[in-house]
Amino acid sequence: MRFPVPDADAYAAARTRLDALVKPVGALGRLEDLAAWLSAAHGVVPPRPLDDVRVVIFAGDHGVRNVSAYPREVTAAMVRVFLAGKSGVNVLARQVGARVRVLDIAVDDDLDGVPEAVRAHKIRRGSGAIDTADALAPGEAERAYAAGRAVADEEVDAGADLVIPGDMGIGNTTVAAALVAACLDLPAEEVVGTGTGIDPAGRAHKVDVVTAALTRSAGRIADPFSLLTTLGSACAAATAGFLVQAAARGVPVLLDGVFSGAAALVAHRIEPAAARWWLAGHRSAEPSHSLALDALGLTPVLDLGLRLGEGSGAVQAVPTLRAARAVLAEMGLLADLG
Repeated sequence: MRFPVPDADAYAAARTRLDALVKPVGALGRLEDLAAWLSAAHGVVPPRPLDDVRVVIFAGDHGVRNVSAYPREVTAAMVRVFLAGKSGVNVLARQVGARVRVLDIAVDDDLDGVPEAVRAHKIRRGSGAIDTADALAPGEAERAYAAGRAVADEEVDAGADLVIPGDMGIGNTTVAAALVAACLDLPAEEVVGTGTGIDPAGRAHKVDVVTAALTRSAGRIADPFSLLTTLGSACAAATAGFLVQAAARGVPVLLDGVFSGAAALVAHRIEPAAARWWLAGHRSAEPSHSLALDALGLTPVLDLGLRLGEGSGAVQAVPTLRAARAVLAEMGLLADLG
């Protein structure tokens, strides 16, 4: 697959203009880095406004048991909450004018009464328990990946200036930890966090689950689609496809938390060039997220101790990106002072 390359000339021009603004050189810190990055992505100085921001939540259940403070039935209920506009990401997205879309990729429920568009890309009902079985059947990872790419095309064709991958699924931090451990060759103890707020005994069980999953999958995870099949989920595969295709279309991606970070590690294995189009919106409180971001060479825009998921953390970074653009577009030049 061929990927557009961010415009190096626009990046250099942005840096030159930033240094010439009415301020000390470098005084706006990370805002200047983000402004130059956006200029390169858009190929123009100043960058275009980020008016059309879209969050896509990939929802699905995971077969691992007793690793969350909540039952898996919550996933199906939350799909309806998203549709009603009452979730955390709905509320936060409204503050920045972002659109929120939820998709049933692998919810373990028929979701009766939910609009057909939500279920249009469904791969299966739930994913396998990765400590005892493969997450997916042969070919399902590829189907989910293709679905994620198709969704990215839909959002870009509809006018997205910036896309954010969201997630919803009980057990998803366990799957994310397993994927990060496998990609970075780390033991479970280093990647497992408390997820939805489990107690020390619950975390110890979660470590055992991830350890068992890594042991069971040994020798079968060199290929990224085998990795997704063995240790991942349909949602992880769809998210990876979404990240890759947005990059292929030259649209910036603002990664959210631990689940999108894990999917990004796998997506980077599939298409390394896609990472040029990704920014890290925030740093999750889950330990595996920092490890994933470090491996990808991404510095989060925000670090607020969030662990909700849904795309909620990345949404909070949108005003910062808009501020970075405004600096280039609206600040005066030292030369104009005479």
